[in-house]
Amino acid sequence: MQAVLPLLLFALAGAATWLALRVRRASRRRQQAISQLLDAADALESRLRAARAEIEAVAGSDENPVRAAMQDLLRQRLWLQDNAQQASLKQLHGVRDALDAARASIDRQLQRVDRARAGAA
Repeated sequence: MQAVLPLLLFALAGAATWLALRVRRASRRRQQAISQLLDAADALESRLRAARAEIEAVAGSDENPVRAAMQDLLRQRLWLQDNAQQASLKQLHGVRDALDAARASIDRQLQRVDRARAGAA
């Protein structure tokens, strides 16, 4: 009995250590996903500001489609603020992927604007 108790305590200590490391890794992955999501949101916002400036330079400020995209970005940021800690990693990665796709779309549209400008000049 005396030999079993130390082994049992050692096994419990090992299990507790393993569990603590697992929780710490999960927390680190969540924080990394949130950080990447915020970076993607910042990059999209930067591209949207550039797009807005380009469109206003070409077409004026009356009909600028960037406004809706900026509002969508604000909604994503508010969602993140309210839900980041409870969201699954899959949800966080999905939001980040959507932001990256939106930024790529804006980049393509800005390239079209640049080509149109070059053709008109």
